[in-house]
Amino acid sequence: MKAHLAAVLLVFAASGCASTSEPPAPADAFLAALAAHCGQAYGGRIVANQPASATPDPFEGKALVMHVRGCAQPGHEIRVPFHVGEDRSRTWVLSRTASGLRLKHDHRHADGSPDAVTLYGGDTLTPGSASKQEFPVDAESVEMFRREGLTASLRNTWTIELQPGQTFAYQLGRPDGRLFRVEFDLTRPLPTPLPPWGAED
Repeated sequence: MKAHLAAVLLVFAASGCASTSEPPAPADAFLAALAAHCGQAYGGRIVANQPASATPDPFEGKALVMHVRGCAQPGHEIRVPFHVGEDRSRTWVLSRTASGLRLKHDHRHADGSPDAVTLYGGDTLTPGSASKQEFPVDAESVEMFRREGLTASLRNTWTIELQPGQTFAYQLGRPDGRLFRVEFDLTRPLPTPLPPWGAED
């Protein structure tokens, strides 16, 4: 009887262990939430762009569209083109690293060739959350910015926020007060836009 009771308790204990699972890491939860929008495009608007520039604003009066594509490996990499009017040169590339996430900016010319300033970005230094991830500029990007004379970008931090089914936000901030933020309405999908420049499909 005691042996039978011990066996029953062992089965229940094993069942309890089997049904208990660790929650996904914030990086994985974030990628999964973004992957849920694969194939969809959404319109956006600039909500912050300071300080005001003395030169013409390339975003002023342009339709802003993000397209979640390149999801062949949604748990590893997702590509999100960001179209500004007819300009399809920008793609945000989010990928999984051993410790978190990486953000890179793929910039192309209309013929598909890479821009002189491309594939810059950074890796997360903290776990972040399923809805918010921050990417301080990495050493490789700092070297590129120095080479190209873009000294204002040496202390960039990019932030991406995602409220599934509601809002996707991309933000650039600097300690000198520079703040650029664009928010996209995930409640209103748009027709699929043309591929970004340099895309194979």
